[in-house]
Amino acid sequence: MKIGILISGRGSNMAALIDAVGRGAIPSAEVAVVISDKADAVGLAGARERGVEAVVVERRGRTREEHDAELIEVLRKRGVEYVCLAGYMRLLSNDFISAFKDRIINIHPSLLPSFPGLDAQRQALDHGVKVTGCTVHFVDEDLDAGPIILQRVVEVLDDDTVESLSARILEQEHAAYVEAVRLVASSRLRIEGRRTFLIENEAVGESNS
Repeated sequence: MKIGILISGRGSNMAALIDAVGRGAIPSAEVAVVISDKADAVGLAGARERGVEAVVVERRGRTREEHDAELIEVLRKRGVEYVCLAGYMRLLSNDFISAFKDRIINIHPSLLPSFPGLDAQRQALDHGVKVTGCTVHFVDEDLDAGPIILQRVVEVLDDDTVESLSARILEQEHAAYVEAVRLVASSRLRIEGRRTFLIENEAVGESNS
């Protein structure tokens, strides 16, 4: 399974995925390319240090559709089958989502459907919840609303700040993202509406036929 990763910043989840593929934690997978919409994204250097091609596709004042058309071209030229978003800070167009339907994966720092969008950790603190966490999900046309692959829970401490809570959630994000992509790469997930189901090994061949 060839994976393309989209980033906009430091790309810590990107690094976790590349490292997991490198050590065999995600069998039968290859990170083919990392793409950033920002030339100064720290994650670009991290990808190159790990031996992965890193490409910049800047917005340059173009519409979302025009920008995404170039992204699609770059990904398809490298045979990318699945796209992982790792801190990619631009909404995807419907054209992009259609080009990789049910093959775009994102991680969000809350237990969706709670606290979608930006500043999820601050939203959690402002609402006074006792637990939050992270969610790995498929991307569809609605913001942070696609079928959920898996979630991990993080306790909210009384003295938490946005920074301290974010740091503990991020630790869980790295492990959760690797596990979710491993499941996708194993062809053991079935999507029905907004739900995903784990299928038994013996049914894999039949489900893919």
